[in-house]
Amino acid sequence: MIFLFKFLALPLALFCVTMNSYSAEAHRPLIVAHRGLLQVAPENTLANFRACLELRLGFEFDVQRTKDGHLVCIHDATVDRTTNGKGNVNEMTLAELKQLDAGSWFDPQFATEKVPTIEEVLQLAASYRQHDILLAVDFKDADIEQDVVRLAEKHQILNRLLFIGRTIQEPKVRANIKAASVKAETAAVANNATEFPAALEAAKADWVYVRYLPSKFEMKRVHQKGKRAFIAGATVSGNLPENWKRVTTAGIDAILTDYPLELRAILKQNSDSH
Repeated sequence: MIFLFKFLALPLALFCVTMNSYSAEAHRPLIVAHRGLLQVAPENTLANFRACLELRLGFEFDVQRTKDGHLVCIHDATVDRTTNGKGNVNEMTLAELKQLDAGSWFDPQFATEKVPTIEEVLQLAASYRQHDILLAVDFKDADIEQDVVRLAEKHQILNRLLFIGRTIQEPKVRANIKAASVKAETAAVANNATEFPAALEAAKADWVYVRYLPSKFEMKRVHQKGKRAFIAGATVSGNLPENWKRVTTAGIDAILTDYPLELRAILKQNSDSH
């Protein structure tokens, strides 16, 4: 009887090892397109974000406040680079911003694009709630985080957001976000391996935001602590297939890049080969 048990237990153990190995190999991180599909559409526009969502891609977007208190999606402190206007975002009203062309600078075909409000961005994303995506929120202004959390709750999309930007370096911002909702997810930054332990233990941080190529051991520690890991910066923002493969193998949970379509092709290739 003992021999029979051992005989049956061995294949079962091998099966479990095989399944665990497969799960690790089949792990596919979430793709987050930096300001959307930068290569094919004007950044931080609804046309861009809609394209991301149709392709089942997450995206990162920027938040600032207008002169009259509205939250809008634009990266720079001025409108000069990404619209046909001139001036500081915080010195313009929403009505003034909405008069600007936010697409022609990229291609005349996008001439009808406007600077979107954050509510418009979240409302659009909420209409694609069936997709498994991650939206990264980059705060460019102070004291706007709780308003964004409330808008996300209004559109029932808070569970798809990761708050970055000023959040990753400022405990006070993370505390403000959590005060608005304990369900809001925040991150703490590790610029290198030396900073990793502090980021892992950071209060009110659900994610570790790494700016270097982490090891499998570090990713295992993140997951053992019930957190997730997000990578951004020079190691993955460019078209860097080998780095993408390396962090995927290590167990990263999400990658922010300027080349989301190329990253997807690499991840699919890896998945198909296993």
